[in-house]
Amino acid sequence: MQKSVRYNEGHALYLALLARKEGTKRGYLSKKTAETNRWHEKWFALYQNVLFYFEGEQSARPAGMYMLEGCNCERVPAPKGCVAVSAKDAALDKQHYFTVLFGHEGQKPLELRCDDEAEGDEWVEAIHQASYSDILIEREVLMQKYIHLVQIVETEKIAANQLRHQLEDQDTEIERLKSEIVALNKTKERMRPYQGNQEDENPDIKKIKKVQSFMRGWLCRRKWKTIVQDYICSPHAESMRKRNQIVFNMVEAESEYVHQLHVLVNCFLRPLRMAASSKKPPISHDDVSSIFLNSETIMFLHEIFHQGLKARIANWPTLILADLFDILLPMLNIYQEFVRNHQYSLQVLANCKQNRDFDKLLKQYEANPACEGRMLETFLTYPMFQIPRYIISLHELLAHTPHEHVERKSLEFAKSKLEELSRVMHDEVSDTENIRKNLAIERTIVEGCDILLDTSQTFIRQGSLIQVPSVERGKLSKVRLGSLSLKKEGERQCFLFTKHFLICTRSSGGKLHLLKTGGVLSLVDCTLIEETEAS
Repeated sequence: MQKSVRYNEGHALYLALLARKEGTKRGYLSKKTAETNRWHEKWFALYQNVLFYFEGEQSARPAGMYMLEGCNCERVPAPKGCVAVSAKDAALDKQHYFTVLFGHEGQKPLELRCDDEAEGDEWVEAIHQASYSDILIEREVLMQKYIHLVQIVETEKIAANQLRHQLEDQDTEIERLKSEIVALNKTKERMRPYQGNQEDENPDIKKIKKVQSFMRGWLCRRKWKTIVQDYICSPHAESMRKRNQIVFNMVEAESEYVHQLHVLVNCFLRPLRMAASSKKPPISHDDVSSIFLNSETIMFLHEIFHQGLKARIANWPTLILADLFDILLPMLNIYQEFVRNHQYSLQVLANCKQNRDFDKLLKQYEANPACEGRMLETFLTYPMFQIPRYIISLHELLAHTPHEHVERKSLEFAKSKLEELSRVMHDEVSDTENIRKNLAIERTIVEGCDILLDTSQTFIRQGSLIQVPSVERGKLSKVRLGSLSLKKEGERQCFLFTKHFLICTRSSGGKLHLLKTGGVLSLVDCTLIEETEAS
């Protein structure tokens, strides 16, 4: 949200013209002046979050304007000691007063009044809704719905294209069947003379032919029964059964995941977003966005994918899934931002829990029966495992998909893309966690340490070591690793990185201090010598 607004006279006149023509609320109100405490009737016009007032309804230029962003409007009782300047102001007991309190320090409240109570309520409600932040929230919700609708339209286009190809194939099949019917009719016409001769055959011969026909039918059925039983027991059929079972399990897992996302969005995200818009918000909109980054978009995406899976199950035993993954893969990049932000979102949530009001509100949300006793952190963790779950499912699916299967190559491509995305996400998470670890160590050192601000500096390990004086020819010599008393050993808190080695001392208060001499050692030109015998 912008914190300041710049405008010139031209902007103000243009907005005043819009307010006169298209203002949310317009009419006469009495305004109390700060200098004389007198009431003067002005013509007011509210446009978005700007309130203009004119000397009269026909005035072309505004007499003044107020920015209402972050203000609060409330009804107030009639003030005491009002000075009447007109006959209309004399009947103070019939006036209805309300005050606009601005969020800026040093700005005096705006006191207004009107004759009609209903009109006063309408003004108070209109000023309450004159907030740019509310418009931004509404725009964000509409944008999410728009993205959802665009995805549905794209899916419907693909389905329409597939249906068009199916209709073309069916038209071709109909033409083929028509040609076969014509050929069969011609064959039937040629057989009619032969059938006429059969009517004059001997009854015994007819019986023999009937028995032969029965035996041929029995042998054919027996042969087909053997073929079907052999196929049922074949490895190919067993592989197809396992493949179908994997698909059914995938649909069940996707249904459970979509349900978890519904609970995350409907039981936590949207209620907290509404709470952030209240008069005394327990959490800010920025914190809500940091905790639930891309959660609502991920839910919309998997709702579409789940609907596609259920449509494929309706066409069983023909289960083709590759085209669904072709639609899903380009949209999975939103998981990169979610995974990269996950650790930070948990830190923001932990900081917000220190607020008693927020902690109480969160426990109330977690007590919802839909949560089944699970905490918000649990629901935020579910999307972290979805990409690996897809990779495992595709690996099992490929294990039971024949090499000549029509979607074998598409499934292998989808699996390779998911593995590549998983590696990128893992590398980004590792880099982010390393930077946060370095910054955490840098904050614990009182003097600070500039080398830890280098993003290529990778943390290896930390621990306590005993620094001892070195011995040379029976005499104690000055230790190279910092200033240390020659007569006693010292415990040091050490941090090892890829390029540097830090040596710190811990004060009685628990704070860390770098050694003044040799506290930061570069490992580029160092030589490590291990002493095998203790002296």
